[in-house]
Amino acid sequence: MRTIILFSLFVLVTATIVPTVYMNARSADETSADSVTVLRAGKAAGDRKLTLLPNRSGNFETDASINGRRMSLVVDTGASVIVLRESAAARLGIHPRAQDYRAKVSTANGIVMGAPTRLNRVDVGGLVVYDAAALVLPDRALEKNLLGMSFLSRVRFSHRNGRLVLEP
Repeated sequence: MRTIILFSLFVLVTATIVPTVYMNARSADETSADSVTVLRAGKAAGDRKLTLLPNRSGNFETDASINGRRMSLVVDTGASVIVLRESAAARLGIHPRAQDYRAKVSTANGIVMGAPTRLNRVDVGGLVVYDAAALVLPDRALEKNLLGMSFLSRVRFSHRNGRLVLEP
């Protein structure tokens, strides 16, 4: 009798857990981990469309390879250039000196000085832009790195059905 009860309990637990695991695995195929929500890009060479879903805050966030280093960025069409936090820029080997901070920038946290720089290669889901303008801001001035118009203006992007679509 004890064996039957244990077996029944096992079946009940399995029946409860398996659908959840299946749905999470299926969801992982369509979106990336954590708060970065990216639908799969096409696999064929000519099909490099990238579709982004909004995160919990309603922002479009994606991973990028910048000068060969992976980092997360929030898409910001209001940013003229790619904007990096000092700590992220340092990971790329970009270390602006005090006198390099000569660009006055208005942020949500007020006016701050930024250091202009160039990024050799920015790859977002297979969409690659070379020699992109960027700005380094102090970490206190910016919560997340921004994917601005110095990248976005060199690809096609559109907002469809609540999704942001990036194409070559």
